Amino acid sequence: MGEEPSDVFAVRRRKLESLRAEGIEPFPHQFEGVEPIASVRAAHPSLESGQETSTSHRVAGRIAARRGQGKMAFLDVVDRSGRIQLQTRVDELGPERMERLLELDLGDLIGVDGVAFSTRRGELTLRVDRYEVLAKSLRPPPEKHHGLKDVETRFRHRELDLIANEEVRGLFITRARVISGVRRFLDGEGFVEVETPVLQPLYGGAAARPFVTHHNTLDRDLYLRIATELYLKRLIVGGLERVYEVGKDFRNEGIDTTHNPEFTMLEFYEAYADYRDISERCERLVADVAKEIAYQGPIDFSPPWRRETLAGAILARTGIEILSFRERDALAAEMQARGLTVPEQDSWPQLVDELLSKHVEPTLIAPTFLMDYPVELSPFAKRHRTDEGLVERFEAYIDGMEIANAFTELNDPDEQRRRFEQQRALAGAGDDEAQPYDEAFLEALEYGMPPTGGIGIGIDRLVMVMTGRRSIREVVLFPAMRD
Repeated sequence: MGEEPSDVFAVRRRKLESLRAEGIEPFPHQFEGVEPIASVRAAHPSLESGQETSTSHRVAGRIAARRGQGKMAFLDVVDRSGRIQLQTRVDELGPERMERLLELDLGDLIGVDGVAFSTRRGELTLRVDRYEVLAKSLRPPPEKHHGLKDVETRFRHRELDLIANEEVRGLFITRARVISGVRRFLDGEGFVEVETPVLQPLYGGAAARPFVTHHNTLDRDLYLRIATELYLKRLIVGGLERVYEVGKDFRNEGIDTTHNPEFTMLEFYEAYADYRDISERCERLVADVAKEIAYQGPIDFSPPWRRETLAGAILARTGIEILSFRERDALAAEMQARGLTVPEQDSWPQLVDELLSKHVEPTLIAPTFLMDYPVELSPFAKRHRTDEGLVERFEAYIDGMEIANAFTELNDPDEQRRRFEQQRALAGAGDDEAQPYDEAFLEALEYGMPPTGGIGIGIDRLVMVMTGRRSIREVVLFPAMRD
């Protein structure tokens, strides 16, 4: 029978105490001069089998494998950048230090100095002449091919997932590169990165239910933001002209493959631009980021992307001309007549969204902009300059998923006030995702906001698309989980 987890823990703790008894600090303060393993590999790209060098390297990482014992053994050590083999020999280390090294456990962190050479099998290896224990692991690492197949474990204990799976480490490094690529692109286009409040006295900028918290000193309820939009547009009023923010938003809604209650959004706003300018900047940004991460998947992000109108897309896929049924009951009746689901409590905008999400969205695999939305769906977008009843809005879709939402921004304070009144009526009719009436934002608009285009891009979903993942929980380090 194998050892129980409690026995393994006890054995490892005894080894910890043994190290201390020998005068060895198992948790030292530092280990200077470490090279990434990938850099060591890059320094020796073409060693022939059996070839020796005189080049010494210092690496550090977690012991991932051990082979052999006695006078010579091999260890594999893993860091963020990769894995390398270590050769340990008693004639290099001496019997006592060799024995102590071989007593270490899988998962222990060590630092080593060693000379690079290639084994007879052609594997780059460091011959260890000095090592130091950097952290004693009291719990065994997950078994690579057994212990980390459980999805719940992977997401609840992401540290174990990262230890066990090199691919997962690479995924989150790619995520970081996506975000840095976004910033580089926008910085290069003359945008200013800003920070706006996460705790807000009034939420807004999206159709969503908020999280509510209480500030004791102010003795008032505050909301975790559902979007950065309204504050960013106040900065446009203030004259910053091109602004963006990458940050967390929070929506008190369901959890599924594309929704997590805490998520990362990019929003940027540009004075003197409209939604057509923003669509072009969006497709260039995404294509640039794909190039930045050396994307090699099946999707072609190159501009120009496909463009359809929202009404045309729904008509093509359902046969329903939504603009001919502008009342809730009329649209519901038409949907029922065609055998489509009609949620009883849904408003007209929600029914349109039902048609979009169920019948159009899954078909949009290649990067596509859906343009020109009904005004009822878009309380912050400017009315269409030629088509009555529409606004200048688009949503961007890739691989059957919405990744972005953009407008020619509404900058007429009187029209914005009327839109808030419409949202107030929807809220009174039971729509708990309707926009609250924001007087502070209206006052800002009354100082004058220039013509402006703006967009929100879901970073988590963009990472999903660029890494081929089908669930948002795969690309968020610590997703929300049930107890």
